Amino acid sequence: MTGIFARAALAASFAVAASAASAADVKVFSTIGVQAALEQLEPQFEKETGNKLTVTWATAAMLVKRVDGGESADCYVLTSQGLDALVKSGKASAGTDAGFASSGIAMVVKKGAAKPDISTADAFKDTLLKAKTVAYSNPAAGGASGVYIAKLIEKMGIAAELKDKTKHPPAGGNAANLVVSGEAELAIQQEPEVMSVAGVDMVGPLPAALNNVTRYAAGPNPASGQAAACQALVKFLHSPAAKDVFKARGLTPA
Repeated sequence: MTGIFARAALAASFAVAASAASAADVKVFSTIGVQAALEQLEPQFEKETGNKLTVTWATAAMLVKRVDGGESADCYVLTSQGLDALVKSGKASAGTDAGFASSGIAMVVKKGAAKPDISTADAFKDTLLKAKTVAYSNPAAGGASGVYIAKLIEKMGIAAELKDKTKHPPAGGNAANLVVSGEAELAIQQEPEVMSVAGVDMVGPLPAALNNVTRYAAGPNPASGQAAACQALVKFLHSPAAKDVFKARGLTPA
């Protein structure tokens, strides 16, 4: 019996050693659009796979620019548009399961403040015109919501009226933080981003006719030695546990 237990213990130790040997340190470039969800999921992924994630957060556009400039990561978690750009240049690959979630744009106000009416396109426009200050991502930084909102404001014909009362967070930052600090009355950005900030209340998503859906996708750097570990992350992003977190964080699972 002693020999049996000894062999079992030895087998277990080999299994642990094999698991440790197969564990990977995975460098990830990820869009801030899914930051709150991915930060919540990271410990579970690491526990289940043994892989360690080291994540760099920024807008997808900023990360694509950095990769085009010579930087790289093992795994890219970006907007679908951003990942497609890297795939076209041969710097990323994407399987049929690359897309994992999507989100729209929403508005927040400071916690406890009155919530304006944005139930219709006209009501949304009127709210922007009445606001003392409005915050959204700087379109010059390339963030999907900032670019879209700037174009929407121009399309509504109120760009001139909003010019002097528009605030932008630092590049890659969250517009909702400007509401918390009192620098802005309203903030408009991707729903999972603004709802992740403490000290704000959700007004709601933009009217359906004005809203814009951003889709998120993930894929490996084919030149990286950690492509398999990245594929494990992509698979995990489709798991029931991940989908539950996405829903709680303002994302719609794929």
